[in-house]
Amino acid sequence: MPRRRAPNSVPPEVLERAAPGPAPSEFATRIVDWQRSHGRSELPWQNTRDPYRVWLSEVMLQQTQVSTVLGYFARFLARFPTVAALAAGSEDEVFGLWSGLGYYSRARNMHRCAQEVVARFGGGFPRSAAELQSLPGIGRSTAAAIAAFCFGERVAILDGNVKRVLTRLLAFDGDMSSAAQERLLWNRATGLLPPADDPEAISRYTQGVMDLGATVCVPRKPSCMICPVSDLCLARRLGAPERFPVKTRKLRRSSASLWLLLARDAEDRVWLQKRPARGIWAGLHCLPVYDSREALVGALPEGAGDALTDAPAFLHVLTHKDLHLHPVLLSRAGTAPMGAVEGAWFEADAWRVLGLPAPVRKLLGS
Repeated sequence: MPRRRAPNSVPPEVLERAAPGPAPSEFATRIVDWQRSHGRSELPWQNTRDPYRVWLSEVMLQQTQVSTVLGYFARFLARFPTVAALAAGSEDEVFGLWSGLGYYSRARNMHRCAQEVVARFGGGFPRSAAELQSLPGIGRSTAAAIAAFCFGERVAILDGNVKRVLTRLLAFDGDMSSAAQERLLWNRATGLLPPADDPEAISRYTQGVMDLGATVCVPRKPSCMICPVSDLCLARRLGAPERFPVKTRKLRRSSASLWLLLARDAEDRVWLQKRPARGIWAGLHCLPVYDSREALVGALPEGAGDALTDAPAFLHVLTHKDLHLHPVLLSRAGTAPMGAVEGAWFEADAWRVLGLPAPVRKLLGS
């Protein structure tokens, strides 16, 4: 049965006009040479075979720009210089250092992963991609990056930048929304790698194909004129580089309205509660959250609702959801507990080092 073609893929008659794909050895050699002379080499997690630093950077760089990660990477290393130090840290401290990077499940998995590296492997990362994938939060591409950079294993990565480079190079029109098509691309990616007996080339190739996607083979208006493999690229030969990669499945967005109770006591402390382990802002400290203003008022001690002030609502955008947030302010003369509202009072020096959702940190002024 012929493979179903994705609706926005390149038509077969166009693909047939392309010559056969590049010889793997030619592609790998050019990527290695280009990375040596033009690739990135100044980033703090490069030029190292320390798996802890490589792993930390790979986790932070998922769906986050390099410029944003630089400061966080330095702060994490200053506080947790080794995987053992990270494993021994508290989750609240990890979340506090992560605060602002978003996707907090990465931080939670990172902490668990550090603890498993210590418990299962004596504090040393396993040397193979297969074993690395058994750790929390380490998927196939991250495992391959660590194994290639640190141990010279001949394994292919396939992050977003690399998918773009390789689908264009090969004019691979399989739908990247399909797990089966992604596996096919992974097989093609493995075939393009340098020989297994050259660990230095494996590391430089891995960095080079990432660099190419980040700086030259960008999503829109790729710089084909300065690309070291432009004459090998089938998508360029077809005049259609921006049609790759093909991905038909779109994220379904939803929205929700939430009311946030911002209570301060006479000592200017803020009332915070720790969120449940599942759901929005899981595990973070947060202002109390309610589905309606009525529910918020109902949770307060009797009479407290008369002292509420509504601040302007604002929109906070998550990957799959738009949050319409309604802050409700309560200034209290006393310092007593907040009745049925779970949580505790936190001074500014205390809450600033906690893991807080970005919109809550913004409301608190830090």
